Amino acid sequence: MFGLFKPAKPSKLTIEGIDGEFEVKPKETILAAALRQGVRFPHSCRVGGCATCKCQLKTGKVKELTSAAYILSKEELDQSYILGCQSIPKGDVTIRVDGLVDGVGAVPIATAGKIVSKDKLTHDIAKIDIELDNSITYQAGQYALLSVPGIIEAPRSYSFANPSGDQGGRRVTFFVREVKGGEMSTWVNNSAEIGQAVAVEGPYGDFYLRNSDKPLILIAGGSGLAPILAILEDALQFKNPRDVTFLFGARTQQDLYCLEHINRIKNNWAGHFEFIPVLSEEAENSPWQGERGFITESLKRFAGPNKQAYLCGPPPMLDAAEVVLKSAGISSDDIFSDKFLDRSHSSH
Repeated sequence: MFGLFKPAKPSKLTIEGIDGEFEVKPKETILAAALRQGVRFPHSCRVGGCATCKCQLKTGKVKELTSAAYILSKEELDQSYILGCQSIPKGDVTIRVDGLVDGVGAVPIATAGKIVSKDKLTHDIAKIDIELDNSITYQAGQYALLSVPGIIEAPRSYSFANPSGDQGGRRVTFFVREVKGGEMSTWVNNSAEIGQAVAVEGPYGDFYLRNSDKPLILIAGGSGLAPILAILEDALQFKNPRDVTFLFGARTQQDLYCLEHINRIKNNWAGHFEFIPVLSEEAENSPWQGERGFITESLKRFAGPNKQAYLCGPPPMLDAAEVVLKSAGISSDDIFSDKFLDRSHSSH
């Protein structure tokens, strides 16, 4: 009879692209087990709110502590994606972590750095440049985990806003939008000073430009401009000839930024480059002559089959844009999204 109460046995975790197996203790999440054993598993909030730790369940079953349906897309759920921080294995499992098995950011490093410049881009977005003690090599579009020793120990994820290689890979740039209750974003926008020590770990993520000759549709909202700019700058260096349609969503003219930067890229681009800023809350009596309304309405004029799309911004905007793109005939395999949430533990 007492055999019914034997303690649960540990499960075995296999991560594609990493040799060996990892032990998962009873009631331990996949993320916690991986981190405990030294795996540099992409993560940020650890409470199921940011999707940084999403991974694809290849074999086995898991118990989900909270539903992933509100943070992962329908396509990701259909492809058996789960949140590592909210999934407890029911027996042995095998997972795939995109950034690891694609060979992109397979060996993230952690390094110290210091802020060498800080500028306000808008009333709620600050740009910081960090000089690293050790260089980090990454694909334009990926992100890093930032923390501030002695001040903000829990890391937050932010996309690189510049391509890899600046000053030998030791100079990295981030755009940080201040959000209510956001510890890191509030600190960067209001308290961070030149010379402040910052810890940077990366790269992580699978948001980067794929090899193709298809015309590009780029969509950015708010600080989601960071990885899009990095991708464009990187492609410009290699004289990428793909045609580009770039839609940038903002509330008002005051929320637009880096316009000179974007125009410089446009003027030097090898192919056709069309930039369309779209304002959703610009005053009716404003002299603004550009696009107004939601970015999805403008997108309908430019979406079409045989194109490839890259989107970065708030989930509601990106979800709506994906619907438009797919209805226009763009395959799910040609739509790449980097979603973030405006909350205290969010990325970007």
